[in-house]
Amino acid sequence: MRNWQVERRKRTRHLIELGGLVVKARVIELTGDDRALIYGALLWMAEKLESEQGAHAREVWAEKGKGAFKADQKDG
Repeated sequence: MRNWQVERRKRTRHLIELGGLVVKARVIELTGDDRALIYGALLWMAEKLESEQGAHAREVWAEKGKGAFKADQKDG
């Protein structure tokens, strides 16, 4: 397999995994699959991460995510 094919598959897998997180967090369900709303929320998140509160937001969100992953492991 050529290098570009390997890289394309890696990228595709990565994008699918990110989409899975959106589903796992119930974002699609909670927004009624409103793409503008989802995109706007992601832009807001990016702005928050770039702000002076970015480090705090990373800590809070990372802890919340780690806790959710641990809870999923216990349930599954």
